[in-house]
Amino acid sequence: MKILIIEDEQALLDSILTYFTEEGNICEYATNYLTASEKIALYNYDCILLDLGLPDGEGLNLLGELKNLKKKDGVLIISARHSLDDKLAGLDLGADDYLVKPFHLSELKARVSAIVRRKNFDGHNVIVFNEIKVDVFAMLTTVKDQTITLTKKEFDLLVYFLSNKGKIVTKNAIAEHLWGDEMDIANDFDFIYTHIKNLRKKLMEAGGKDYLHSVYGIGYKFAAA
Repeated sequence: MKILIIEDEQALLDSILTYFTEEGNICEYATNYLTASEKIALYNYDCILLDLGLPDGEGLNLLGELKNLKKKDGVLIISARHSLDDKLAGLDLGADDYLVKPFHLSELKARVSAIVRRKNFDGHNVIVFNEIKVDVFAMLTTVKDQTITLTKKEFDLLVYFLSNKGKIVTKNAIAEHLWGDEMDIANDFDFIYTHIKNLRKKLMEAGGKDYLHSVYGIGYKFAAA
């Protein structure tokens, strides 16, 4: 998952960052309203963890920005505010869930996973596309019931394509989804081609069809034809 953590309490931010990165997720963060606003305008996230009490602005207003930008990112509010009015305001503005501080990180993960599953995979853990089956949370991929071994990036790439099957995705979008802020250090997109070539090879060697189509000058499309 690609997660944006908007939190100004450093100790909590560090705990969440460590917990989710060790689970293999891509995590970015913002400790103030301005940085958070810039990130949600530039990038897309599977889930945004949103603290309401930011030093330079009201976190709820970021929900309005997401709506104006027509973004579909999942949002989980994490806040010390526990009044019913705050919860209702957040949910009415488009948040998917509301978790009151303090909380256990295991519960936070369960809430985030539920949001991503609901938004991207219609509530299911397993994605099936013809002969390809992917268990998103077990990180298990099979082709014609044969398990194949993918690297973390190859697996993330396959899930990303399956989430956007039939759509053209740009090289820039792929790089931003897989590498987040680190994509800025890359001079070109050769690394994307390498991962796609390896993913295609592994799927086809296991008996899968070639669903990865290059769209000249733009990016790629994962489709049956």
